[in-house]
Amino acid sequence: MSNKILLVEDDQNFGDVLRSYLEMHDFDVTLATDGVAGLEAYTKGEFNLCIFDVMMPKKDGFTLAREVRENNKDIPIIFLTAKTLKEDVLEGFKIGADDYISKPFNSEELLYRVQAILKRSEAKPDPKDDIKEFNLGKYHFNYPLRILTYTNGKETDSDKLSPKEAHLLRMFCIYKNDVLLRSEALTKIWGEDNYFTARSMDVFVTKLRKYLSKDENLEIVNIHGNGFRLIDRSTEV
Repeated sequence: MSNKILLVEDDQNFGDVLRSYLEMHDFDVTLATDGVAGLEAYTKGEFNLCIFDVMMPKKDGFTLAREVRENNKDIPIIFLTAKTLKEDVLEGFKIGADDYISKPFNSEELLYRVQAILKRSEAKPDPKDDIKEFNLGKYHFNYPLRILTYTNGKETDSDKLSPKEAHLLRMFCIYKNDVLLRSEALTKIWGEDNYFTARSMDVFVTKLRKYLSKDENLEIVNIHGNGFRLIDRSTEV
């Protein structure tokens, strides 16, 4: 069965070209030409991946992505933009983008990125990964359910993590009190190590710090030039 893609691009001609190219490579593509029409198409269909132009009439790509994320935290999203400002790139990743492509770009590059993202999103868990639950200070982390639970006396609070948040926290748990190499995390979770995926990882590390902030014995610190270290002072001798 073909993977279904929602393409939202306000340039009709450019959108038609991209749709035709992706359809030539066995994707089922729905094209919308503004953010409002894009949201309507999303609510009526089922898609494996979204490609959103950032600058669009009626509703911009960032707003559209936020609304899609309210419904589905897991669907991969790629942003297309003519702007290359780092602030815009970071904004896209904060929303939960899986990739960010600046115009003009080669259609083959887009195809490669789409295939890589879908391959990662469809990947089966490694059967060798037999560690499923972890204790971190006052937290308990259930990786299969992606639930992080804080307990302090009678106080209990739980958060449901996104797939990438859960995968990254699991790697931190495995490497607890040791250095988690940035390159290793990027390769295993994002599939590649480059500027954009590194910035995305920084956003997710910030989110994990917020989740773990209730326990003063836990801290994720930067190891300059290498990666990060999750320190659990409650287990230090």
